[in-house]
Amino acid sequence: MTDVTATFVRLKLSLLRNGLRQSAGRRAAYIASAVLALLFAALQLLGLVLLRGHEHAGSVVLPLTALLALGWAVMPLFFPSGDETLDPTRLVMLPLRAGPLVRALLAASLVGIGPLFTLCLVLGSVIALAHGRAGYVTAVVAVPLTLLVCVALARAVAAANVRLLTSRKGRDLAVLSGLVVAVGAQVVNFGAQRLGEAGLGQLDPVADVLRWVPPASAIGAVDSMGEGAYGAGLLQLALSVGALALLVAVWARHLDRLMTSPDGSTLQAAGDGVARKRTGAGGPARLLPGGRTGTVMERSLRYVWRDPKTKAAWVTSLAIGLIVPVFNALQGTGSIYFACFAAGMLGILMYNQFGQDTSAFWMVAMTISSTRDAYVELRARALALLVITLPYATLVTVLTTAMLGDWASLPEVLGLSFALLGAMLATGAWASARFPYSIPQEGHKNVAPGQSGLAAFAIFGGMVAAALLCLPVIVAAIWLHTTAGGEDWTWLLLPGGTAYGVAITVAGLRLAAPRTAARLPEILAAVSKG
Repeated sequence: MTDVTATFVRLKLSLLRNGLRQSAGRRAAYIASAVLALLFAALQLLGLVLLRGHEHAGSVVLPLTALLALGWAVMPLFFPSGDETLDPTRLVMLPLRAGPLVRALLAASLVGIGPLFTLCLVLGSVIALAHGRAGYVTAVVAVPLTLLVCVALARAVAAANVRLLTSRKGRDLAVLSGLVVAVGAQVVNFGAQRLGEAGLGQLDPVADVLRWVPPASAIGAVDSMGEGAYGAGLLQLALSVGALALLVAVWARHLDRLMTSPDGSTLQAAGDGVARKRTGAGGPARLLPGGRTGTVMERSLRYVWRDPKTKAAWVTSLAIGLIVPVFNALQGTGSIYFACFAAGMLGILMYNQFGQDTSAFWMVAMTISSTRDAYVELRARALALLVITLPYATLVTVLTTAMLGDWASLPEVLGLSFALLGAMLATGAWASARFPYSIPQEGHKNVAPGQSGLAAFAIFGGMVAAALLCLPVIVAAIWLHTTAGGEDWTWLLLPGGTAYGVAITVAGLRLAAPRTAARLPEILAAVSKG
């Protein structure tokens, strides 16, 4: 049994070592990430040590421990390829029972940057709270117990969702990991600013609840035992021990099922696919126009729903387009004009329209024989984008207006948003024809090697051009605000901005159509490199 555990630990070390030997780039990225993670952990450890003796030290370390455990729980869902040992189905050929396998994998899970980072934070947490002989003794138990609960939680979640993680939906989750990090960073930033204004005492009610929730209860036991509340401290330790036992049991049950049950998901999916018959367009697709326009719109919307990279781009733009104006409004520092950020983020999706087709663009190219065909193709893609963008940008603007209470400015901001969206559709159509680039289907990169400069120039250059195209509407808004009595007429910016957005979109599509029709071979070559 000991030999099995030692073998798995050596296996984990071999996987790490061999992964670093694959390429110099991967080795440099791993070393850089390890240095940054350990530096951040050292700074966190120092900060927690400095909290020792602070009145609200427990209010900081208990939520921090709970947040750390939450990170371990979601990590396997969004980074399934970060640890090859997270997939126990690779071990089905080994003559191992669930019990020894659990112990071996648990020991192997303690090898790596993540466990070391967690150990630093947990160690700093108990140093901040421990006082008295009973507190110090409890801390010796609480540190490894908290670390084991976090690791067992990650393993149990991975084992319960291993079928998902190895499927297309699992790859979708991995692609969306960047969005989770971005949203989480915004939430943490917002929370830190609120705490800076209101003080750490605002966390006291949260800490009072979390000190009874494993694994934070193990850290809470250190504080309780130091205060002389031995009964509460023992109960808190028992909660963490019980959580560890429950997680190991759940993990072992899923391991046993994975190691002994056949995977019939592929056969079932194939059978369902054979039995399913196409009966024509149904549901919302019936609302689309007929002919080429409706076909292209449906194809573009299916990309949004099915293609992982396209879905990730959409979800990221939708989330950030809402987070920036709403969070600034919540902080009291926002402006209603921040609502235009939603239109800007969604308008970026018009850039590189052909890149999402990759090498399959040849089928689109075969259907374009004239400038008119290219115009209809680009117009349909813009309409598909507007199906989602227009109502969403309107929703974000209305929500921001409601939070700030500035209803008089709603028509003006809506007009500015629609004008900006039209300008970005126009420049996006032209950039799609002039600066196409490939989007790799595998991995996290959204640009094929050697095309990063092209993509950056297309996007940022297009954004600058779109801002310049919006100058007439912006100048009109400034003029109305600086003219006596002009604010009474700012509502005219809604119809004016909308009409300008439509006109500039049509003009941009007509300018991009002949270039698209003339550069079909070059576009196909550019988008096929990934």
